[in-house]
Amino acid sequence: MDSPGVLVVGSLNLDFVFRSSQLPIPGQTLLGGQFATHPGGKGGNQAVSIGRLGGTVAFAGCVGNDPFGRVMTESLLGAGVDTTYLSVDPSTASGSACVLVDEQGMNMIVVAPGANMSLTPEMVDLALGCGPKVVLAQLEIELSSVKAASAAEFFILNPAPARALSSDLLSRCTVLTPNESELEGLTGIYPTEPTDCIRAATSLLDSGVENLVVTLGSRGSFWVSRIGGQHFEAPVVKAIDTTAAGDAFNGALALFLAEGRDMANAIALANCVGALSTTRHGAQESMPNREELASLAGTLL
Repeated sequence: MDSPGVLVVGSLNLDFVFRSSQLPIPGQTLLGGQFATHPGGKGGNQAVSIGRLGGTVAFAGCVGNDPFGRVMTESLLGAGVDTTYLSVDPSTASGSACVLVDEQGMNMIVVAPGANMSLTPEMVDLALGCGPKVVLAQLEIELSSVKAASAAEFFILNPAPARALSSDLLSRCTVLTPNESELEGLTGIYPTEPTDCIRAATSLLDSGVENLVVTLGSRGSFWVSRIGGQHFEAPVVKAIDTTAAGDAFNGALALFLAEGRDMANAIALANCVGALSTTRHGAQESMPNREELASLAGTLL
């Protein structure tokens, strides 16, 4: 393929999903519910989000030489993702995740990263050679590989799961996209109100982050840059599973920015993609296509 619009550098996990009426508390065993497996991982989900929306996307990551790895590779290929830079590590198992989902669509997740940690900075450097317009990374891989990805001219970092980040890495972020809890981990401020994002953004902008886009679940998202802040409402949908909503948003945001859209339009469209993903079960299976987006986004698209 030609140079992709987006290169996603990140993780692939096979999700083991348990659905029940409620989420357990520590020490509690719940009986009942449904079980299914779904290809997932933040990186894989974001790449599939882009592919389903018709974007050109390549993926850099690592799986084990096992059935899980083959299932996840097939899912990427089925969404039109270029897997040239997807490596296989025969010495370890593919990544996996245990996902608990309740009747309201809320979730709890534990990840065993496995082969995701086999992705090296050298592998990322090789992938950067494909000349993407935008590079998107998360934190389910080794931090050294995230830093390698940050060498891109246009770099989006989804700081999930929450980890301490150096000022050097933050200074390379064209866009940083934490959710509420990740923003609190980075700044000590939880955005109870959307406008709290402006106060929380101060230290991040001082560290060199160009744009902070905080995802706020059903409250939409908030964009802060040095010229001010803006809240974007989320469309109202009936959510049944929020597992990959943030990944849907991040993939869409990267795609629309790679298409040359301005930040406000890209965020508004990404809100629609994230909302649509909550209306279906699963992670990668829940990602909407361009036609579905058009039906919700209307003139935004």
